[in-house]
Amino acid sequence: MGSPTIVLINGSGGPIEGWHRVFADLEKMGTVIAYNRPGIGKSTKPTSPQTGEVMVETLRALLLALDLAPPYLLVAHSFGGLIANLFARSHPQDVSGIVFLDATAPADIAAMTEFESRTQRVLKGVVDRVFGNDPFGETTHAPRTIALIAQAPSFPDIPVLVVTGGKPAMAWLTPTPALAARAAHQLQLASLSPSGMQIVAAKSGHFPQFSEPEVVIRAVREAIARTINARN
Repeated sequence: MGSPTIVLINGSGGPIEGWHRVFADLEKMGTVIAYNRPGIGKSTKPTSPQTGEVMVETLRALLLALDLAPPYLLVAHSFGGLIANLFARSHPQDVSGIVFLDATAPADIAAMTEFESRTQRVLKGVVDRVFGNDPFGETTHAPRTIALIAQAPSFPDIPVLVVTGGKPAMAWLTPTPALAARAAHQLQLASLSPSGMQIVAAKSGHFPQFSEPEVVIRAVREAIARTINARN
């Protein structure tokens, strides 16, 4: 196994197969691990509330059980950005850097409710009635995760790269203020670190690892280079 250890953190509901277009190239850079959280992919459903601290400590225990020593480079997509954010604050000595992929920022959760259109509310209601709402699910407990991030120590001084899709998903259905808030929150993620950097994946929506895998690969390579420079 090579160094660094690159940890791929899925979005909510996104299984590990979602990394198939970048996995082989990332393996050339180090040891890569992808995993499914409870309720995602073929993993069993959660039996306890999936709040931020539970998801962080479950991931940390998994890495240690696999004998993967820190520090880790976290690559986090969508909702996984909240997990990476809290992980870095809770265990700064264990994280060498983060690549956020069109990731959820803490302020996104409140903005989604504030700017939600009537059509979006109706669609959400239909989805909940058809598929149900897991009382233990991670999105159900997102407010608790956001609160934990707010209460956690300051974000560490580590390299941060933010890959943002240039074509927001369902932009036609999303109110203009919501799109503006989302764009501002992506910049806020980049500003978590003094050396933070945003990269716009111009041809991508919410899944740059699908539509522009080369952009994601370059971002990870850049993050690794920056962590090496930071140590020297």
